[in-house]
Amino acid sequence: MGHTLDELLEMYEEDCYLRDLDDETIRRYLSSLRIFAEFLKGKGIYTIEEVNMDVLREFLRYSREVRKVKYKTIENNFSALSSFYDFLTFEGIVPSNIVLTFRKRYLRRYKKSGNGTSEERRLITLEELRKLLSVVDDPRDRAIIVLFAKTGIRREELINIDLDDIDWNTFSITLKPTPKRSNRTVFFDEECAVVLQRWLRVREMLQPRTPALFISYNTLQRLNRNGVWRAVVKYALKVGLHNPESPHLRDHFGPHCFRHFFTTYLIRNGMPREYVKELRGDARRDAVDIYNHIDREELRRAYLTYVPKIGIV
Repeated sequence: MGHTLDELLEMYEEDCYLRDLDDETIRRYLSSLRIFAEFLKGKGIYTIEEVNMDVLREFLRYSREVRKVKYKTIENNFSALSSFYDFLTFEGIVPSNIVLTFRKRYLRRYKKSGNGTSEERRLITLEELRKLLSVVDDPRDRAIIVLFAKTGIRREELINIDLDDIDWNTFSITLKPTPKRSNRTVFFDEECAVVLQRWLRVREMLQPRTPALFISYNTLQRLNRNGVWRAVVKYALKVGLHNPESPHLRDHFGPHCFRHFFTTYLIRNGMPREYVKELRGDARRDAVDIYNHIDREELRRAYLTYVPKIGIV
């Protein structure tokens, strides 16, 4: 006899904690999976073995036509389902992750433009970045936004920065190791140093018991993914850079858009592509990349030459 859906969700929750996912991610995944479980029970389905492509199609229609949720919520729900099925596959409960195939066929259109070509993320101009910062009065959020714009780092990389990772002598940060990143050293300039130091003075007054650079005002613990998202998006909404109602990726603005801005700005202003790749920490894909070691001081000087100047005083 197979496990019930409720039993599987309990097992999956334990697996998430063992994999050290953050609490907010686990909460969101379980919330999405409980919605799916209620949908299945409403159809008289009580075991995962009964779920097939037809059931997933019905759940997609139910999400759109009955619950009338936003397309981003649908994507998030199916992302949680895919993670759940990864667990089920690992445990040998199901033979494969059918959600991966389903998402590829039915959900990728949300990332397509009207002519069927891939839709790019929003690319802001330097003036739009300045406009965004003009409405940011919180020193922590301002430091987050400037650090994103000046380094192009990923959200998870920013979250995991500790105070000891910052070298104030060379204006550099050593990021925690991740599978996605090769070069772990990123640089920042005087403008970024100004906003970081302003935030550090506020942070010191809060007396958090964590080495994390960025903390939650509520818990005084390390800021999580949702906290970083909110620290960016609430201001993007104010200045019209983010439209949560739009089905188009280009109308949305989140933390990853700064990586797009950083990369595009450096390339358009003439920085050699191998330097851009090194600053982004892109994986070294071939022998040329592996053996082409770029001098750190040369890279730092190039960074200071090409990094976008915002006008912070």
